[in-house]
Amino acid sequence: MGKVTFKEDIAKSALTMLKRKIPYGWDLNIYRGCQHGCKYCYAMYSHKYLDSADFFNEIHVKTNIVEELERELKSEKWKREVINIGGVTDSYQPAEAKYQLMPEILKLLIKYRTPAIISTKSKLVLRDYDLIDELSRITYINVAATITAMDEAIRTKIEPGGSTSIERFEFLKAFRKTNASIGLHLMPIIPYITDDEQNFDRMFDAASQCGVHYVLAGTLYLRGTTRKYFLDFAQKEFPEQYEKILQLYKTGGADKEYKTALYEKVNRLRDQYGLSSSYMKPMREKLR
Repeated sequence: MGKVTFKEDIAKSALTMLKRKIPYGWDLNIYRGCQHGCKYCYAMYSHKYLDSADFFNEIHVKTNIVEELERELKSEKWKREVINIGGVTDSYQPAEAKYQLMPEILKLLIKYRTPAIISTKSKLVLRDYDLIDELSRITYINVAATITAMDEAIRTKIEPGGSTSIERFEFLKAFRKTNASIGLHLMPIIPYITDDEQNFDRMFDAASQCGVHYVLAGTLYLRGTTRKYFLDFAQKEFPEQYEKILQLYKTGGADKEYKTALYEKVNRLRDQYGLSSSYMKPMREKLR
């Protein structure tokens, strides 16, 4: 990772309406670019719109995001729909320790009784425990950890800027004491690197001990900027797996045969630990 620079931007709006309304209709992204440095990040392409190629080290901060969000939430048109916080870049990346925008955003969600989803790879989310706890007693709030590998030697290569996987499970366990729903996002599963049974077994065991409400799994996609970046990384750091990955990803996704076998393994182990695959159930129960 190189030297990080911050660029402060003025956002024209806080919320982005999504074409696909289920399970949520809106995205809220505080930052553009992400210091977690995940080698598989699908959002790398977005920096081309900023005339920047350094997605991981040039972080754009929407410094007026709180004011814009309040303007939108207090509108009579706002129907208190679920907001996905950080759908493109992690809202609890290291920049958040400097700018501290999430506490103010959470206060607005409490004020306007607005449900939300937070998915992060950072234990920094624990800083806002009390606010998330308060929101969870008013409306639906989901806190999810994205976790890919239990082997830290692998994890630090593919996600050098994130918290350890154990630390992520620890914050899930902490939020289980609130009324929030908590989830494990096992994604992306990286073929031949993180797709072994031992990894899944350790992960589901930890998830079970945390009492997660659901587990979502998804396989790696490789398109555009991300494809070249990840394949160059894999060739350097995982040379023994590189050719197999290259053969599997002749297009943007792994082939049907591979995915069928993979999800049979994932589903079998998830069932073995009594874990749910339904992230909608907690949402429906809270918002009915």
